[in-house]
Amino acid sequence: MGTTQVFAPVGGRAVPLTEVPDPVFSAGMVGHGAAVDPPHEMIEAVAPVSGRLLKLMPHAYVVMTPDNVGVLVHLGLDTVQLKGDGFTAHLSQGDSVTAGQVVITYDVASVVAKGLNPIVPVVVMDEREPDNIVPAEAVLEGAQIPSGAKLFIANK
Repeated sequence: MGTTQVFAPVGGRAVPLTEVPDPVFSAGMVGHGAAVDPPHEMIEAVAPVSGRLLKLMPHAYVVMTPDNVGVLVHLGLDTVQLKGDGFTAHLSQGDSVTAGQVVITYDVASVVAKGLNPIVPVVVMDEREPDNIVPAEAVLEGAQIPSGAKLFIANK
């Protein structure tokens, strides 16, 4: 069984995915993982794992590891409706990335000002077994973590 260490793409309060106020994420429909509630300021969202930028949208991205583990970072809830407003991409789809590399600048305050929740779900795509995700202690405690801190381990 392989393990993939997934790091926080943004700093903030680490929270279990079940606490994300969106059933698509909280029920694990997309996959399982954890989330980070970021500070309401301009922040840089980084790659949570090393690999290839499989998908890049203004408000979300997926990094595929060399072991074929796809990790989705979704910047805020319902942010697709902003059509890129409040997000600046620094890479292109298909680029190779290393964990911690800046992918998107995220204007959290502008998203909050538009009445949207800025929480950042981070999930292993298509992971159907919640027990395959081992959250970091910070997630279980709801603690503040810096960008790049351990968020969870995915066992596959």
